[in-house]
Amino acid sequence: MTHCYYNETVEFFYNKSGKELCHHWRAKDVLVVVLGLTVSIIVLLTNLLVITAIVINKRFHYPIYYLLGNLAAADLFAGIAYMFLMFHTGPRTAELSLKTWFIRQSLLDTSLTASVVNLLAIAVERHQTVFTMQLHSTMSNQRVMILICCIWVTALLLGLIPSYGWHCLCDLDNCSKMAPLYSRSYLTFWALSNLFIFLVMVVVYTHIFVYVKRKMARMSKHTSFHPRYKETMINLIKTVIIILSAFVICWTPGQVVLLLDGLGCKSCNVLAVEKYFLLLAEINSVINAIVYSYRDNEMRSTFRRILCFPCYRPPKYSPASVKSSNTEQRILPQNGHPSMDSSL
Repeated sequence: MTHCYYNETVEFFYNKSGKELCHHWRAKDVLVVVLGLTVSIIVLLTNLLVITAIVINKRFHYPIYYLLGNLAAADLFAGIAYMFLMFHTGPRTAELSLKTWFIRQSLLDTSLTASVVNLLAIAVERHQTVFTMQLHSTMSNQRVMILICCIWVTALLLGLIPSYGWHCLCDLDNCSKMAPLYSRSYLTFWALSNLFIFLVMVVVYTHIFVYVKRKMARMSKHTSFHPRYKETMINLIKTVIIILSAFVICWTPGQVVLLLDGLGCKSCNVLAVEKYFLLLAEINSVINAIVYSYRDNEMRSTFRRILCFPCYRPPKYSPASVKSSNTEQRILPQNGHPSMDSSL
C-alpha cells in the first residue's frame, strides 16, 4: 500500500529532494528578493497602464486589443504571483504549510501559462490579419471573449493540477529538485507543453517575417509602391525580430532547465540557475507591454493622456494636417495597400 506524507513539513520534502533550505538570509537571497520585487513592481505598473489605455480609448475596442489587454492582465497576474513568491521565499519557505506552498507555485504556473497561451493567440491573430491585409481581425467580440475564457481555463487547469494530485507526496522517489513537492513527470509535461507552444510561435512569426519580406520585394518593383506602406512593412519586420528575440531569450532557458529536472538529469546543476531563469521569464512580462503596446502610436498617445492628465492638452485643429491625412487614406487603398498597424 502506498504511503503518503501529507502531515510532513515543507522542509522534509526539500531535504529528501536535496534542495538546500536555509534558515537565515544570505546575500544571494536578498539579491533575488530585491531584484524580484523591483521587476514585479515594474510589471504591475506597465501592465496596469496598458489595461487602462485599452479600457478608456474606444479606438482599442477591437479583437487584437482585447487580446493585448488579456495579455496585460495575465502579466499583471504574473507580477502579483511573483511578488507573493518574493514574500514567501528564502528562510520563509521553511515556515510554509504544504497548502501555502502549493498556492505559491500554482499562482506562478497559472499566470505564466496564461501569458504564454495568450502570446500564441496573438501570434495566430496577427498571422491572419497580415495575410489578409487587414488592420483588425474579423473575429467577433463574442468569439474573442470565448477565446479569452479558454485561455484562462487552460491556465487554471495546468496551474492547479499539481495541487489536486499530480504531486509527489505519495511518491518521494519522483520528487523534483527545483519544486520538491512536484512530480518530475508534471515538470516534464509542463515544460514540453510550453516548448511546443514556443515552436508554434516561432513557425508563425517566421512565416509572417518571410511573407512580409517577399511582399516588400515584389511591391518595390511597382511605381505605385507607397513609401508609407514600405515603412509599415519594415516596422512589421522589426517587431517580429524583437518578439522572437525577447521570447526565446526570456523563456527558453527556464523551460530547458525544467525539462532537465523533470527528466532527472543527475549531472545538471539546475538549482544554481533556477531563480535567475524564473526572474528572466518574469522580465518578459515587461517586454510584452513594450513590444505589443508601446510601439503603437495611438497607444503611446493614450499613455501620455493617462500619465499627464492634468497638463494634457489636445492637439489644435489643423486643416492642413487633416487634408494630408485624408489624402493619404485615399492613396493607400487606390494602390491596393491598406494601412496596417506596426505592432504584432
